[in-house]
Amino acid sequence: MKLATLRVDGGTRAVKLDGDVLVDLGAPDVGALLAEEGWAERAAAATGTTYPVQGADFAPVVPRPSKVVCVGLNYRNHIQEMGRDLPEHPTLFAKFADCLIGANDDIQRPDETEKFDWEAELAVVVGAPVRRARGEQAQKAIAGFTALNDITCRDWQFRTREWLQGKMWDSSTPVGPCLVTPDELPGGVRPVLDVRLTVDGEVMQSDSTGDLLFDPVDLVEYVSTIVRLNPGDIIATGTPGGVGHARRPERYLLGGETVVTEIQGIGRLENKVVKEKSA
Repeated sequence: MKLATLRVDGGTRAVKLDGDVLVDLGAPDVGALLAEEGWAERAAAATGTTYPVQGADFAPVVPRPSKVVCVGLNYRNHIQEMGRDLPEHPTLFAKFADCLIGANDDIQRPDETEKFDWEAELAVVVGAPVRRARGEQAQKAIAGFTALNDITCRDWQFRTREWLQGKMWDSSTPVGPCLVTPDELPGGVRPVLDVRLTVDGEVMQSDSTGDLLFDPVDLVEYVSTIVRLNPGDIIATGTPGGVGHARRPERYLLGGETVVTEIQGIGRLENKVVKEKSA
């Protein structure tokens, strides 16, 4: 199945893709749906109100996750381009719900940065509460996958040894458009998918999730050892090579660009970079 959160009538609705329509699933968003017992069976059988796919206004696939855990340095080629050794353990940082925007929303570029960068990522969406999950339990906890662009203020990221302040900027991180369940993807819970990012049509990143050092099941096991994972939580699995910061000369988003993130079998994020709106 392909599930999404649709903006409609001043609110949001959880929907599933069925041909050229989106079928209402009777929940306010995908996060709320995943919190319900038997959500997959309910979604598969749903025959509710429909909305056209054409012109759909997608919210973040999970608008208010209890946590967004991100993984740094998880593609071998990206680790090499950043001049690092292969890590023994995942490098983790966090984002917050206020960072997230929809698949076609504008990325808000803050005035405070001069090094605004892109990072195309496969993201895991959790579908069951787990703690210290191992093996089959970790696999079953994966509801599906979505696309995410981990937009980063590099100058803020490297102010200190901790990355968080470069990663948590308001309204900067598109995620969506859909959650795609593992049964629809080659490789299932360890999908092997093409990942591509362009800026104004120029290819900046092009790789496969087969290059991941720690795969989605590894990450569910590792993260759930530290903290409980709840339905709707997101784990961003890291970015491949081709980020602006590693280019020579360095390249960054100045404003006005259109950034497109595409993941095979999942969909497309298309976002314009704009000056951040005043609070």
